[in-house]
Amino acid sequence: MDIPLKKRPWFIRYRYYLLAALALIALLGYAAVLALGPRKFRVDKENVQIAEVRHTDFLEYVDVEGIVHPIMTVQVNSLEGGSVARIVGEEGDMVQPGDTLLVLKNPQVERNIADKLGELEKQRIEHRRQLLEIDRNRLTLQQQSLQAEYELKRLEKSYALNREEYEMGIKSKAELEVAADEYAYKTRTTRLQRQNLHHDSVMGTIQRELLLRDMAREEEAFRREARRMEDLVVRAPVAGQLSLTDIVPGQQISAGQRVGDVKVLDRFKIHAALSEYYVDRITAGLPASLQYQERRYPLKVAKVWPEVKDRSFEVDLVFTDSVPDNVRLGKSYRLQIELGQPEKTLVVPRGNFYAVTGGRWIFKLDTDGTRAYRTDIGIGRQNPRQYELLEGLQAGDRVLVTGYQSFGDVEEIVLE
Repeated sequence: MDIPLKKRPWFIRYRYYLLAALALIALLGYAAVLALGPRKFRVDKENVQIAEVRHTDFLEYVDVEGIVHPIMTVQVNSLEGGSVARIVGEEGDMVQPGDTLLVLKNPQVERNIADKLGELEKQRIEHRRQLLEIDRNRLTLQQQSLQAEYELKRLEKSYALNREEYEMGIKSKAELEVAADEYAYKTRTTRLQRQNLHHDSVMGTIQRELLLRDMAREEEAFRREARRMEDLVVRAPVAGQLSLTDIVPGQQISAGQRVGDVKVLDRFKIHAALSEYYVDRITAGLPASLQYQERRYPLKVAKVWPEVKDRSFEVDLVFTDSVPDNVRLGKSYRLQIELGQPEKTLVVPRGNFYAVTGGRWIFKLDTDGTRAYRTDIGIGRQNPRQYELLEGLQAGDRVLVTGYQSFGDVEEIVLE
């Protein structure tokens, strides 16, 4: 006879399914808690950099690379046109003012100078003839004046003798009157001759001066023409290092054409390009410096080029004191251009957090330094070493400044 078995309760029969369901529900609940709670990220302390917020001096400056240029470059131009007969200077030569760089040849200039010389000789001969004519006229007038003076004195003596003879009764009154009239006439004519001689002498002096001036002008015109031969020799205008353009013997050079440059090397400037972000803040006269071999050399901004190209603009700086011993054209240095005076403010060291967060937030450590929480901040000015903090943190707070590339979008960092 079969013994009827007692039916087991349903929760016993389905206990494995129930346990599996409870485990699934617990897992889903844990996942929901993680999803709804703050997101965390664990990181090794060795992989991040921790910095302290401080209230200290903040100097706003721009760190930029500059290249050494000559203080001035003087362009060398040909004063006269011609073909290149000889190249004397070479690329890179150190030259002094007046040193010969190029020798040109221009047959037309030589012919013009020869023609001018012939014309000048003709003018000289004509001027000498006119000067001799003036001297001859002056001598003639002087001779006539001397003759008139002599005749006047002779008549004066004759008149005096006739007057004595008239008083003695030897001469008649009519004869005395004739002698008196002749003496008076000769006196007047002699006076007129003296005036004429004076006027001619003044006129001759004026004509002589005009001729001499005209002759001087002609000679100066010839000297200017002759200097064209000297201008066929291209010379260095200043002392410095020569840089010639591509010139070959026989090449035709026109008047005023640039044939090279001379770089003045007694002083140097540093040329740098800055971001257009600073275009309204960089002005001539701002202090700057460069550090080389543990020594700092002061500079100042000498010129700001106003044109913005490719989102940058250029500035020239000059040394205000000593210069590095090994300064060379084309050598580059790191420069710091100051944008103001040091100020006491809240700062945090630079780090890659700014590139990730845009300076809007940062991870701030708790008191025991094991966790860091996302904290909103405000960033003001900056320099290559520091950021100015406007809000969100206080002096003494510790923050993470590096490692943000791997944090993702978490809100809490666990430091291990």
